[in-house]
Amino acid sequence: MGENIEVIGITKKILREALEQNTYWKDIVAPLPKSKAAWLVANKRIAEEDYCGVIALDNEKVCAFIYMIPDVLNKTSAKAYWMIDWWVQDQYKNTVLGTYIYNQAVQFAGNQILVKAYTENVKAFYDKQDFKVIASRLRYTLFFSLDASILMARFSFLKPFKFFVKGIDAFVAACVRQINTFKLGQKTKNLHYEYISELDEETWSMLKPSVENDLILKTKDYINWQISNSQYLQTPIAQKSPRKTLQTGMSANIYLHNVKILLGDKTIGLLSYTVNYNEFNVKYFIVDSEANYELCIDALIEHLIQSKRNFIFTDDTTLAQAIQQRYFTVFTHKVLKKGLAHNAIAFNFEGLSMFNRDGHFY
Repeated sequence: MGENIEVIGITKKILREALEQNTYWKDIVAPLPKSKAAWLVANKRIAEEDYCGVIALDNEKVCAFIYMIPDVLNKTSAKAYWMIDWWVQDQYKNTVLGTYIYNQAVQFAGNQILVKAYTENVKAFYDKQDFKVIASRLRYTLFFSLDASILMARFSFLKPFKFFVKGIDAFVAACVRQINTFKLGQKTKNLHYEYISELDEETWSMLKPSVENDLILKTKDYINWQISNSQYLQTPIAQKSPRKTLQTGMSANIYLHNVKILLGDKTIGLLSYTVNYNEFNVKYFIVDSEANYELCIDALIEHLIQSKRNFIFTDDTTLAQAIQQRYFTVFTHKVLKKGLAHNAIAFNFEGLSMFNRDGHFY
């Protein structure tokens, strides 16, 4: 590491002060959007001295960053820290900086680390660390178009024909929407949707039985924080933004909708999803009973069609398979993801499950 590199553990208190002083938003690369930072500070579950990350600065420029979110394990008051992201600038990847800030993060968290998923390029690293697998599940991306960006990435000879590829992709997407609109038909004619910014008591009462065995303790206040639109910032002229951020939360069209699904006067489900570019990312999908599950799938698809997004992203296998059975998709990408817990966490994970909504801070 260079002599000018400074490594700082970022507590909630330090993050609040950094927001007030604009400390980490002066360079062309920022660790996370200000909206995400303010959203973290607003989390009552995070104590002032809890760590939310570790940052490395070289002459005041961000060169490495680990993003963490403190949380509480279910059935107990034990604190654990989600390690959300671990980023090192290219020019430092062959140095000890990456390993150093990782070890600092683990130390700051008292070894109480949870990892929801990790990329293949760090698999060998985690295989050598003191972690155990606590969950294995498939991550689904359901495509409702050809997806021009993937096509051009896989077949480089198409790049000179970018305009035509995008045109074909838009045509296919429009055709798929028509097919699924036909399949949807009148299935949702008896449903109503109430759009909410936070849970009311009726909705919380419906949700509560479904989250009792979640890995992470769920309360009404916690879910309200998790589904708050305050974490996102729309940038209408995105190309004029003076900096990029390492974490999602800022784009030209990013937004979140929380939908109470009503059948008559009864709340039968909650759908919470984030739209960003062409992505429809499912945050919460909870239904009151098996009898209403397919009806709530239809409600989700109605919102997908209205949003004109081209792919759904979810770790919920039951949801993904139900969509595939009822509606038309162009193709599906599946990848096995493993959730990890540090062996130092003195907690019995039996009887609890890591659901899509656990550690979902997109």
